[in-house]
Amino acid sequence: MKLIFRYLKPFSLALIASIFFLFVQVLCDLGLPRLMSNMVDTGIQARGIQAGAPEAISEEGFTLLKTFLSGRDEETLEEGYEFIESDSSEAISLTDRFPAADSINIYVLADKDAVLAKAVDEAYSHAVNGLALSLREITGQDTVSGYQLERLYEMAPFYADRKSSGQLEAYIVQAANESAAVGPQVYIAFTRFFYNELGVDLERLQRVYIMSTGMKMLGIALLGGLAAIVVGWFASKIGTSVAMRLRRDVFEKVGQLSREEFDRFSTASLITRTTNDVQQIQQFILMAIRLMLFAPIMGIGGIVLAVRSSVSLSWIIAVAVIAIVGLIILMFALAIPKFKILQLLIDKLNLVSRENLSGMMVIRAFRNESYEENRFEQANGRLRKTNRFIQRTMSFLFPAMMLVMNLVSLLIIWVGARAIEASELEIGNMMAFMQYAMQIIMSFMFMSMMFVMTPRALVSAERIQEVLDTELSVQDPEQAKELPKADDIALEFDRVSFRYRNAADPVLKDISFTTKPGQTTAIIGSTGSGKTTLVNLVPRFYDAISGKIMLNGLDIRELPQKELRESIGYVPQKASLFSGDIAFNLRYGKENADEEEIRQALQAAQALGFVDRMEDGMASSVAQGGTNFSGGQKQRLSIARALLKKSPIYIFDDSFSALDLKTEASLRGALKQFTSNAAVLLVAQRVSSIMDADQIIVLDQGRIVDRGTHEELMERCETYRDIAQSQLTKEELA
Repeated sequence: MKLIFRYLKPFSLALIASIFFLFVQVLCDLGLPRLMSNMVDTGIQARGIQAGAPEAISEEGFTLLKTFLSGRDEETLEEGYEFIESDSSEAISLTDRFPAADSINIYVLADKDAVLAKAVDEAYSHAVNGLALSLREITGQDTVSGYQLERLYEMAPFYADRKSSGQLEAYIVQAANESAAVGPQVYIAFTRFFYNELGVDLERLQRVYIMSTGMKMLGIALLGGLAAIVVGWFASKIGTSVAMRLRRDVFEKVGQLSREEFDRFSTASLITRTTNDVQQIQQFILMAIRLMLFAPIMGIGGIVLAVRSSVSLSWIIAVAVIAIVGLIILMFALAIPKFKILQLLIDKLNLVSRENLSGMMVIRAFRNESYEENRFEQANGRLRKTNRFIQRTMSFLFPAMMLVMNLVSLLIIWVGARAIEASELEIGNMMAFMQYAMQIIMSFMFMSMMFVMTPRALVSAERIQEVLDTELSVQDPEQAKELPKADDIALEFDRVSFRYRNAADPVLKDISFTTKPGQTTAIIGSTGSGKTTLVNLVPRFYDAISGKIMLNGLDIRELPQKELRESIGYVPQKASLFSGDIAFNLRYGKENADEEEIRQALQAAQALGFVDRMEDGMASSVAQGGTNFSGGQKQRLSIARALLKKSPIYIFDDSFSALDLKTEASLRGALKQFTSNAAVLLVAQRVSSIMDADQIIVLDQGRIVDRGTHEELMERCETYRDIAQSQLTKEELA
């Protein structure tokens, strides 16, 4: 996880912006159920009449309400309303909203602070509650719908007398202590009565409320959608940018690895880490920004608002959360151990596939297609079984959570319907609670998706971290020295020994020799004697465990690797060409080489003839791996690439093995002129390739058994003589 955080650090501002827009999105999503509840309860059921004190009340209605208030509530109500006489200019200005304002005196709700407004609403509810309780006793009905307001006004003197005699005191006290006893619909019914008296168009009032609330919902929905788009844009930008930097850093690190690190990781595993593992982290970051931060905010906000909507239904949320958490824990206990195995199986599948493709000709030649198919099927089958187990386990989670979601919906409807019937809950609140419950469950579903991705992403991060944190066995010195500028460089081995990682015995032991400028040193020996390992020490593909390799007396470990390798023209044992064209491949040796220089190198490498015969010449395309060229052609192009570099040191690692004897002889003759001032190391299996070398070193089991010219070795070195006699006739050796 530290790796992911480290790569996210440069995108801190983008992350902060994403979190901000996530909050906007969550607030919008959580605000819609409340507006929907208002639409149902106020817009539809209450016909646009909002809870609380009405905006205007007739003088007669105001006097009636005060009858059922205590002294303190009566003062609050009078303070909250302003008296308007029917013949005043203010009354005329109010006729648009209250048409009867010019014919009857009214009280209009004054624009007061929030504290007073809340107190006025409470006083109004006390008055309506007391009046409703009185009507309930008189009529024996729990509802006041259909009751004529004029009848109430006829009873006003009766209520006033009863209040003066103290007979209404019980109603006033009960109304103040049990303000919700008659339910919110009663308050709205009285407000509707008062508005009807003032000539208010209730249909227009309802229409305006529904339209305004609908526009709010539309605006919030659009804002939430825009916020979601912005979050998605930031998430994609951050995820892809982090993936790009990870791939770049892993690629650069792999380019710095020595052969020893390559041997430890394997090519297939490095490919998987650069591609699949980085992709896993990219998907994790993308989903984490959009879901990992979004889900907890949505879940916590949903729980708070659901409880505010209905405390009596909140236990349903607790039951749902416990069920979901139990399912998640069970699923992950089964699936998480498989994620690390999954990445290892992908490595194995890549390894088998790569070996199968690269060795296709050999497989066909030995008719081992069925064996390789079985080998691939085994790797593919293990990956399939592991993937299937994970997918089946996790696929059970979402249907189970959907089942919980549907059961919760049914339970909310069942319990909520009973609460609505008992006037303990409004329909809109129940619908809002249901939406909050769905949002809470969806939040847990999102979190479960992240729990699925997180283990695999963490495994991938560990694998990438392992590559990035690998300590290089071949490193530049802290205080590097410069190789003195010179056209002539002498190469010297001084008691050099080398052992591969975890090997019991050294591959090379106490190797000492010198190759001077203009001198060719050939290395020959039986298979496994250490020839290629020896020349690989010169460009520091490996570092010797003891002894020194020196250029003009300077230890190569004191030189920067770049400067060292710029001094070497290297032709590997296996010719490697890159996709592109011939000129592009040759310019690997010298980027700014002109056409004449390229032709000279091709001429020396005996490659100009077949290149000129090609339709496009040096612009002819080279397939991946150079598969459209023969082995000998690839070797000659590799040699030309090295010669074009014009280095003071040349290494030819068995680079003539695919050439016929005539071509090889011509090539060796051309090389003498091209490398006349260079120190040349030549590894060969054929004695004919090295007979004219200035110095021949014979290796056997990692040791130098003898050195000298061809004639000297034929006289005194039995190992060399055996190799020569096995390859050449007496006439050729003479």
